[in-house]
Amino acid sequence: MIFLYLFITFFEIGLFGFGGGYGMLSLIQTETVIHHHWLTSAEFTNIVAISQMTPGPIGINAATYCGYAAVHNAGHNGLMAVLGSATATFALVLPSLVLMILISKMFMKYMNTPVVQTVFAGLRPAVVGLLAAATLLLMNAENFSAPDVNPWQFWISAGLFVATFVGTKYMKINPIRMIGYAAFAGLLLLY
Repeated sequence: MIFLYLFITFFEIGLFGFGGGYGMLSLIQTETVIHHHWLTSAEFTNIVAISQMTPGPIGINAATYCGYAAVHNAGHNGLMAVLGSATATFALVLPSLVLMILISKMFMKYMNTPVVQTVFAGLRPAVVGLLAAATLLLMNAENFSAPDVNPWQFWISAGLFVATFVGTKYMKINPIRMIGYAAFAGLLLLY
C-alpha cells in the first residue's frame, strides 16, 4: 500500500512543484515528514544534503532517497526499498514529462504572447515563495539546535550558515567548494 501512497504523493508534488527541485523541497518535506510521517526531520535534512552533493536535479535526487527511506522505514527489505525509490522518482517525473509533451508545440507557437508572459510573471513570485519556504523549513532546532539547548552547535551552525552565504554570494566561491568546506568545518567543530 505504501507504493500507491508514494506514487500519488510524488505525482502531486511533480504536478504542483513549480520552480524546479529547490521549489519542490518544501512540498516534499511537508508530505514525507509532516503529513505521512515516513521520515523524521533529521532524516529529511540528511536527504537534502545528500541530494545536493550527488549529480542530478535535487528534486529528483530527493524523491529517490525519500522513496527508499520511506519504504525502508516501513519495514521492507532493500529490494523493496529500491522499488520505492523507482516509484517516487517515476511519479515525480511523470507529470512534467506528460505536460512537456503536450504543451511543447503550443508553447513554441505562443511563447511571446501577452497571456503566456503574464502567466510566467505570476509564477515567478510563487517560485520565490517556495524557495523561501524550503529554506525556512530547514532552519529548525534539529539542524541548528537552540542557544539554550546546545549553544556550541547553535553558534557553529549559524556561523557556517553565514560563512556559506557570504562565501557564495559576495566572495563568489564555487558552491560545490563551499559544501565541502562547510562539511569539513562541521566535522571538525561539531564532533
